[in-house]
Parts: sequence; C-alpha cells; structure tokens
Amino acid sequence: MSAAQDKISDLFVIGGGINGVGIARDAAGRGMSVTLAEMNDLAWATSSASTKLFHGGLRYLEFFKVRLVREALIERETLLRAMPHISWPMRFVLPYHKDMRFDSDTPTSRLLTTFMPWMKGRRPAWLIRLGLFMYDHLGGREILPGTKTLSLKGSAEGAPIEDRFELAYEYSDCWVQDARLVVLNARDAEARGAEILVQTKVTSARRDEGIWVIETTDQRSGETRSHRARALVNAGGPWVGQVLQETLRLNSREGVRLVRGSHIVTKKLYEHDKCYFFQGEDGRIIFAIPYEQDFTLIGTTDAEHAELSEKPRCTDDERDYLLNFANNYFTRDLSAEDVVWTYSGVRPLYDDGASSATAATRDYVLKVDDTGGAPVLHVFGGKITTYRRLAENSLAKLVPYFDGMEGDWTAGVPLPGGDFPVAEVDARIAKLQDSYPFLTPKSAQRLFRAYGTEVTDILGNARKSEDLGRDFGAGLSEAEVIWLMEREYATRAEDIIWRRGKLGLHLSADQVAALEDWMQNRHAASAA
Repeated sequence: MSAAQDKISDLFVIGGGINGVGIARDAAGRGMSVTLAEMNDLAWATSSASTKLFHGGLRYLEFFKVRLVREALIERETLLRAMPHISWPMRFVLPYHKDMRFDSDTPTSRLLTTFMPWMKGRRPAWLIRLGLFMYDHLGGREILPGTKTLSLKGSAEGAPIEDRFELAYEYSDCWVQDARLVVLNARDAEARGAEILVQTKVTSARRDEGIWVIETTDQRSGETRSHRARALVNAGGPWVGQVLQETLRLNSREGVRLVRGSHIVTKKLYEHDKCYFFQGEDGRIIFAIPYEQDFTLIGTTDAEHAELSEKPRCTDDERDYLLNFANNYFTRDLSAEDVVWTYSGVRPLYDDGASSATAATRDYVLKVDDTGGAPVLHVFGGKITTYRRLAENSLAKLVPYFDGMEGDWTAGVPLPGGDFPVAEVDARIAKLQDSYPFLTPKSAQRLFRAYGTEVTDILGNARKSEDLGRDFGAGLSEAEVIWLMEREYATRAEDIIWRRGKLGLHLSADQVAALEDWMQNRHAASAA
C-alpha cells in the first residue's frame, strides 16, 4: 500500500457545492484532516444557479417557518461581515395593490380564510406589514436598515412600474455572488489543510473494518486514486440520493425532491440600485434585481424536475411566465427578444411530502448512518443563507465519532479578501482606482467586488493595462486568468466566465474560444 493510500483522513466530503465546501472549511478549521472531491467544477450546479440572495425568506413566514427565517436573518449579518466584497446590503421594494393573493396551500391563507372568509385568498396590507415587522425583529438586525413605507408617486422607485402602484414597502436583505462564495470557502478550507479535488468523481465508497475506502477518478487524466477516511459526508446536492443509493449502495427511506428554479436576464430595466419584490395574483413571488452592472435579473420559478440526467434549462413556458409576471408591474412591455441569457438550477429539497414544489420545505435535514461503524452524514436541502449554520450542525452530528473535536469557530471569521469593515467598500474601490488609474470605474468595482483586499495581489505593480498581459475582453486580463487557474481551481473558460464571474454576458463566442485555447495551452505547458 502506498503512503497516499495508507493515509487516513478524518473526513471525506463528496460534493463541491456550498454545503460541501462549507463543511470542509469548518472541519479543517477545527484541526481535522479533510479531503473534498467534486466531479465537475466547484459550484457547478445549484450553487451557481441561485437568485444570489442572502435573505431570511420573507414568504416562508406564510408557512410558519419561523425558526428557519430567524436563523437565516441572523446569518445575513454574520455572513455580510465575513465577506463584504462578494456580498452587500440591498433594499427591496415591495409594491402593494389590493389584488395580491396567497398561495392557497399556505397555512396563513387557510387560517385567514377560516376566520376572515371575506378576505379569502387576499394578502391584506396589514398582514404584509405585520410580516415585515417580524422580519425586522426576528434576527437581531444591527447593520441593515429596517422597513419603511414608500410613496411611489414621482419617485425613482415608482418610475419604471405602472402608475396603479402608489404605495410600496421597502425592506432590507443582501446580495451575494454565490459561486464566488463557494470558491472562497474552498480556498479557506485548503489554507487550513484540506485537500480540494476538482474534476474528480467518486466512483465507489465502502466500509472496511470501520474505515471508509473511497475510489476516485480524475475526469481529465483518467487517473484513479484510493482514499481512506474515518467519516464520510454526502453533500452531493441534487445527486445526494444517487450517491446514497448507487455510489454507497445504502438503503434509506430518505428522499430528495428536485425543484427547478429558472431565471431570465434582460438589459437593465431601471437606473436605481434597488430590487423589486413582485407578488402575483397566483400567490407566487418573483424578484427583479440589478445584475452585473448592465442587466436586470428576474426570477425564479418553482417547477418539478423529474430527471436528474436532464440538464436543467429555462423552458419557453418558464421564460414566458416570468416575462408575463414582470409585465404586470413594469411599464415597459418585455418579450422573449429582451432576454439575453437564462439559467436554471435544481434545488435538492428534502422530500417532506408537500403538495407542491412551492410548498416543499427549504429547511435542511441532516441524517447520520453509522451502520458498520464508520459514519456517513447525508445532507438534504439547505439554502445559501444558512450554509454556515448547516456546516456547524453537520459537525455537531459528527462529534460522537471524534473525541476532542474543537468547537464552532466560523462566525465572524472573514473569507479570503473580506478582511475589512462593511462600511469601507466604496472608499476601498475609490482607493483601488486611485492606485491603478488605468482601471475604469466599472472595472475597479468588478475587481474589488470579486477579490476584495486580494485584488492588489493580482494587479501587482502594474502601471498600465498592458502590464497585466493579454486582454481577453471585458477587462479580463492574463494576470487575472492566471490567478483564477492557480489559486481558484479554474480549469476551463466556462469556469471563469460563468462561475468565478459572469463575464460571459460580455464576451463574444470568438473571445471565449480564444480564452479556452489559451488556458488549455497553459495546462499542457505546465504538465510537460
């Protein structure tokens, strides 16, 4: 047996989405030896296809999910302090009109119908304001401003939407660059001793005398490896059930419900920096969010996704649903020709037997199976906002199997590049542009919002843009690409333009092909 095969890690994590890297980081920070394997790129699936929000989930209050909302609201500011470069506060404008409706499946709707039958199906203004009052006070808010009532007449917020909306409520939540959150957690885990393996598929895992033996295959080279670990974490996201049944060959009654959330992106629809929270007459809600400086993001849908083998995509029906929903609010009439990009993600929700995709729980469920001695932890569900708490609770589940495990530590500890106060973002972007005057204001903002205090490690002593090497378009320099390949696990052009950032919205097909060729040539040269 080789030295590598003889090594026994404390923890082997399957899955490089937000739950997997969050658990790997937390465990590594407690002094545990950790290996993580992701079969594609980090954040390849659900964790790069979210609505990009740190939020408590205002609508979950209608399902009486008070504990879930409270935990998420507390986490908003904890996470904001740890990553003020890739997340930031955002104000949400909720226009009100008398035709707003509940989803008939919600407990609140049923309760209201029972005791106030004349209000059947309606969302009265007093109920929305009560929900927002709870939203303001459940989570111990310190940084974010509270709710206020807003007149839309003659205001910037009222300008892009129809005149029939005269009143709105404005409240706070946060925006986050979801895929960058995953990468930064992986980097921090590695800095604390974890081994992060991308493009590495777990082909089998079995228990052998109280130890997990895990076989992996490098998707690029075909190289196979054998790993040994005292405990296993199945954080496969949409593949959690497949890993459980096919890779681990375990029997379980626990199941996952696959729900597709689709989004559309249009050119910028308004000039201010606030998000809209739109409520439909069918009881659902969507967001319209300022996106990547020049665009507006609209989403999301909730649709059952039957086949895991079928790559999620925004169907024409989903696209049209979102367009029609938005057209009930915006004065500009949007059509399919206005859509510049769509994306879809599959949420791996815990199957709680809910009657609809919308009503299915967004809470996470953690299940430990220690049959045969070596434990495996299966992670069902979860949401980006509560990933850090999910990681803490996952390690708490494993405490009985590791004597002397260190305690919780991640709250308040910044991720790479986030070691500065939230209030200093604008000043630091201005200072970056002063230090590198060849950067445009948009480039300075993009770079700082991606890399924070590490941006100077990329730009170095550059005095002009040519000092950063080849320009691949949209401000993407050779120096930045090298950083992403050497420090952030990027192996393909799509890793960079659709996950480490969203420059794919700005680059032509020829520019993407040139970037891919350059990266593969660099890979080949480094392997020679």
